Amino acid sequence: MNKNFLSIASLLGALSVALGAFAAHKLKEIFPADAQSIFETGVRYQFYHVFALFIVAILSERFKGKWINWSGYCFIAGIILFSGSLYALAALKAKDAIGRTDTGAPQHESPAARPPLP
Repeated sequence: MNKNFLSIASLLGALSVALGAFAAHKLKEIFPADAQSIFETGVRYQFYHVFALFIVAILSERFKGKWINWSGYCFIAGIILFSGSLYALAALKAKDAIGRTDTGAPQHESPAARPPLP
């Protein structure tokens, strides 16, 4: 059993649980619905990658070689790149939505609605 992959999978799994709990309880207050859906997709796919990494850690005892190690590294890279990009996209969408509504300015002001210049 590859203890490095097992340790990394355990840590990333705990992070998945924490992010999932955050998404279920606090995210609704902060993020709009579309950003929340993107964030939850990132958490779900992080869980899938963690399960695959656990399987790689267990199978590495039976199948020795560089390919089993490469598959573990690819699953770790998948978590970082795929789930990480979804978390970043959700944060950017939330920032964009919050930035537009918190200013108090109208969303789309037509030129006809402006007062005439003196």
